[in-house]
Amino acid sequence: MATAVAVAMAGTAAGTPAAAAGDSWEDIVAKARGQIVYWNAWGGDERINAYIAWAGRRVAEDYGITVRHVKLSDTAEAVARVVAEKAAGRDTGGSIDLIWINGENFAAMKKNGLLFGPFVERLPNFRLVDTVNKPTTLIDFTVPVDGLEAPWGMAKINFIYDRARVTAPPRSMAAFLDWAAAHPGRFTYPAPPDFIGSTFLKQVLIETTPDPALLQAPVPDDAAFARATTPLWDYLDALHPHLWRGGKTFPRTGTAQLQLLDDGEIDIAISFYPSDAASLIQHGRLPKTARVFVLDGGTIGNTHFVAIPYNARSKEGAMVLANFLMSPEAQARKQNLEVWGDQTVLDIARLSPAERALFEALPDHPALLPPEALGPTLLEPHPSWMTRIERAWQRRYGG
Repeated sequence: MATAVAVAMAGTAAGTPAAAAGDSWEDIVAKARGQIVYWNAWGGDERINAYIAWAGRRVAEDYGITVRHVKLSDTAEAVARVVAEKAAGRDTGGSIDLIWINGENFAAMKKNGLLFGPFVERLPNFRLVDTVNKPTTLIDFTVPVDGLEAPWGMAKINFIYDRARVTAPPRSMAAFLDWAAAHPGRFTYPAPPDFIGSTFLKQVLIETTPDPALLQAPVPDDAAFARATTPLWDYLDALHPHLWRGGKTFPRTGTAQLQLLDDGEIDIAISFYPSDAASLIQHGRLPKTARVFVLDGGTIGNTHFVAIPYNARSKEGAMVLANFLMSPEAQARKQNLEVWGDQTVLDIARLSPAERALFEALPDHPALLPPEALGPTLLEPHPSWMTRIERAWQRRYGG
């Protein structure tokens, strides 16, 4: 969900074992009652914040757990806090109980033994997750999850445009460059390390690098990195003069970029949620003429997760909350356009008739593309590529 901090310390255990590995689920639920769960999660979207608040109320009602949303601008803030606590010897009673996480942040925490678990297969609702057709629920940016983070949502790059102003949106990164040159100032992307901006860079990299398969493994060395990314920098050097404000400044967040679209300052924006356009129209935050398109060759997709730090104070409460987030009730509400519009990780076929009905009753919208229209899903590169690319982007364009 954002940039990973540099983690350098001894020990590379994947996770820390559960203190009560023999506990039944009923034991875990009983121990969770009365606990306070400090959930560190990105706080840049009011719809998501409202959803997290709702989830907190529900687990308070059903399980007697108090959820405190610690709002982050960058997930790396939470990773850095766990790193600092480990360096200080604070191996119990940590300040973070749950983190919304994926990608390079998960890879860094897993590598350095900063995660509790494995715990995911102990969560009853995990059996409902579609791990076959949604393999990114088990593989996070090429890194095996190994039960150290629980999936709770799906993401896929898509582009939102205003059809009142754009009649033929570009369908490839090469076409994007031509479109931007013909429509100067009408496109931009968020500055990395915002995850939308970083993923846009990865999309360009996949379409321009000589050997995309190389991206599925760690960066071999500096020379390989330079060869693989030279086309990316050439592309951005050509693109930036045609961007909003001449590419001299960039919106700080994906939310700020979408506001530019709503304000009519740009004509195309990037989203990670295919239902974003429909949901934002419902919330009065985009014009009713907003629509979605994807690229012909596919776009990057991934899963987002929640993980428990190794030194969390309220591990049982965090497990109960993670399990609730995978429940049909929570997943259907999250997918509702009027709430958030984030796609489910569940296999609908495994649900009971009553549970399936929750999804069947969800509202539709003309700005919502059906799943078959979203095109191929491209795999995320290994996290080591993004860490280097974000640093290089800052040196070249960060000012």
